[in-house]
Amino acid sequence: MNRLVFSFLLCLWPALALLTSCAPSGGKQPTYRIGFSQCSMAGPWREAMLAGMERELSFHPDVELRMLDAHDNSQVQQQQIRELLRGGIDLLIVSPYEAGPVTPAVEEAYRRGVPVILLDRRTASGQYTAYVGGDNLEVGQTAARYAARLLNHHGRIIEVLGTPGSSATSERHQGFAQTLTAYPDMRVVSQVTGDWTEKKLPELATALKAHPEVSLIFAHNDGMGRGAAEICRQLGLDKKVKIIGVDGLAGKNEGLDLVQRGVETASVLYSPGGEDAIRTALSILHKQPYKRENMLGTIVIDSTNVRTMQQQTDKMITQQEDIERQQSLLQRLRATYASQQTVLYGLLVTLLGATVLGMIAWNSARKNRLINHQLALQNAENDKINRQLVSQNEEISNQRNQLEALAEQARADTEAKLRFFTNFSHELRTPLTLILGPVEELLTSSPDLNPAQRQDLALVRRNTQRLLQLVNQLLDFRKIEVGKMAVRASESNLVAFVREIVDAFEKPARLRGVTLRFLAAEPVLPAWFDGNILDKVFFNLLSNALKFTPDQGQITISLQRGEGETLRVSIADTGRGISDQDRAHIFEWFYQGDQGAVAKGSGMGLALAQGLVRLHQGQLTFSSQPGQGSTFVVTLPRELPEELRSIEPAAPTLLTLDEPEALATDFGPETEATTTDAHSETLVLVIEDNPEVNDFLARKLRHDFRVQTATDGHSGFRLATDLIPDLIVCDVMMPGLSGLEVVTQLRNDWRTSHIPVVMLTARNAPEQQVEGVQAGADLYLTKPFNPTFLLESVKTLLANRARQREHYRRELSVDSATVTTVNPDQKFLQDLTALVEANLTKTDLSVEDIARSLGISRMQLYRKVKAVLGTGVTDFIQSLRLTKARELLLNEALTISEVAYELGFSSPSYFSTSFKARYQISPSEFRSLHIAPQH
Repeated sequence: MNRLVFSFLLCLWPALALLTSCAPSGGKQPTYRIGFSQCSMAGPWREAMLAGMERELSFHPDVELRMLDAHDNSQVQQQQIRELLRGGIDLLIVSPYEAGPVTPAVEEAYRRGVPVILLDRRTASGQYTAYVGGDNLEVGQTAARYAARLLNHHGRIIEVLGTPGSSATSERHQGFAQTLTAYPDMRVVSQVTGDWTEKKLPELATALKAHPEVSLIFAHNDGMGRGAAEICRQLGLDKKVKIIGVDGLAGKNEGLDLVQRGVETASVLYSPGGEDAIRTALSILHKQPYKRENMLGTIVIDSTNVRTMQQQTDKMITQQEDIERQQSLLQRLRATYASQQTVLYGLLVTLLGATVLGMIAWNSARKNRLINHQLALQNAENDKINRQLVSQNEEISNQRNQLEALAEQARADTEAKLRFFTNFSHELRTPLTLILGPVEELLTSSPDLNPAQRQDLALVRRNTQRLLQLVNQLLDFRKIEVGKMAVRASESNLVAFVREIVDAFEKPARLRGVTLRFLAAEPVLPAWFDGNILDKVFFNLLSNALKFTPDQGQITISLQRGEGETLRVSIADTGRGISDQDRAHIFEWFYQGDQGAVAKGSGMGLALAQGLVRLHQGQLTFSSQPGQGSTFVVTLPRELPEELRSIEPAAPTLLTLDEPEALATDFGPETEATTTDAHSETLVLVIEDNPEVNDFLARKLRHDFRVQTATDGHSGFRLATDLIPDLIVCDVMMPGLSGLEVVTQLRNDWRTSHIPVVMLTARNAPEQQVEGVQAGADLYLTKPFNPTFLLESVKTLLANRARQREHYRRELSVDSATVTTVNPDQKFLQDLTALVEANLTKTDLSVEDIARSLGISRMQLYRKVKAVLGTGVTDFIQSLRLTKARELLLNEALTISEVAYELGFSSPSYFSTSFKARYQISPSEFRSLHIAPQH
């Protein structure tokens, strides 16, 4: 009997469950909640905006809209926005009354992660998700163009402005005035200040009487356009003066109605944008693509299209009414269906119960016969399954043994690699320590060192410390891997601890113009932490921030209480951000992503920081937007377990900066003693992106030459074309424009094609050296280089260049002043010679004239000629004149005076003096010597 009752209840349960699920549900919660902060509901245009929202939302019954009216009060609107946020909205739509006062509340919503749509007007900040609105500047421009067509480009206009100070007023006036400048016969003779909601315009009557020649009025909205039409009717000008309004709304006495009745000649459509705002909001909520900037278009509504616009509006209103009636009918049908469904399922349950009771008796007899047969089949099946399970267990056991053997072998291999890794790191520490010790001793106990020696030793010490830091990071990595890194926390003030680390970055940041902002919510935030561990974490994070923040950028370090018993330290920069492909890997050991123009690091900093934070039972997270910067957040517990606490606080060991090559070099006051250039006319340009190597090269070369420096390829090439140096020392690997590209550009530019180039690089493969020589380098040195060898190589290249200048001078000293074109230097000499020869007759021919003709500066011309010929430009011109004089003196038809004036000499006597100084013979003696006497 119990089994029969159980079977009956078992069959009855699905029907009861189905009946419960189909019962009418009351009070279904909306899927999304949208908050709308409206600056004001005064006026038909604002009413049309809300009506458009409600019309679009009628297709989405799962979305709830809550609208609050601020009545044109910015303080009230701020409070209402925060009230909407407290109410738990999924998206916020704001139509601001004033941009500035409302901005903080909008930014607060945006920072909370609530999407923000600005409707019709903007705030004073770029922190918003999307903007929907019309272009008031385009409205003014469209009205002006239509007015020009309407008046055949000739007429006088009165402009009725909207509320003073409104952005719509200023932008519509600006667009209208700017466009009218293209029509000189059209002019605004008067402006009348109105109000968006005020239809009476007493000042307009005065303006019309003062300017009877007015033929058109441009009103900033249709309400003021209707007021202007009433003034014209009272003055009997309604047939003469045409009126253009703005908005083009439907409804009695609105834009469409006024144009259709002839009260206004035209109205420029300015859409309220309610439907577009809701459509954009739904795209954002549904995670669909959307446009951030949604500018609504505008058209002119006049007699040619107003009927079509009115018909479309009437049809839309009719369709909306049909939709509302259908929705009402659907709700009534659902209620009827729910009540009938309840009765139907009640009858179904009753019928099902009677059927089940009848079947239970029949099934009981049938089951008794089948049970024995099923038991026999089940026993046979169980035996078969047991045999299969035994076989599978043996196979799984064998596979497990193989996997354990492979895993053990992998652990042994990994352990051997890590052991070698650790031993190698320890081996590095010994020679680095032996280097650092003597250097420190020399710096502290050798008072007779000169400034240059002290500076070199400081350079050795700084880079040795850098290598030691990398080795320490490798060892820390090994300790974390094997669980040997211990936390010894003590209670202290986290604010003071972080501030001390930030202070270490203040000077290198200031040298690059980077602003460091330290913001602590409270002056004291006590916590249990291990200073030695967190010191490495924050140094790595700040080093990365400084490395990737451009010059004149900003880094913000913030400390505040987190959720629960936690503290949050965030480091935000304004750098290039982290690409999508790098985000999943930045915490991996030795991973180096796309770092752009900055020098690559070791790939250990962030991985080590995350491992140390986790060891400290904290969490390291980040957020980044490409092109806007990155923010790393360290979340730490305020309390730590007893086993992680230490009785004596451990003093943190401050690290050196993670990427010193990215920071400006500072050698202290001794630098001034080595910056004076040698008394030499030879100018050497150093192009090196590493500031320490750059300074080292400059100091070594300044003993013998004048030196200019550049820190990247682009600025180096600009300096080379401006200064025309005698020699260039250039690094190969540089961000932006590489050294090979610099050499190629130098060789392709005739201004710099003659300059010898020495290339320095760490790339020492033979094919890479061939590549440098093929690019045009005169000498290719690999780092580390011998400074003495570099200096002697520079002197040799300059000596070779002097011999080349002597060769060019000999070519120019022959009777023909023409130089055969072989290389860019000879091509330059050919062009220069042709230019001077074409102007030899000019007495006032100057260096400035020649430089201007060649398209370069006077200084560039002087240094180019000096580098190629070893002489000045004036001497070169004189040499060509005297060479040409020998040719002309052989012509007996010309007198010596005529030759002098033909070659641009100011007087025959000056010509004779110059000729004799050059050739040790007077012009008359030269002529008599080379021309045979006639008999």
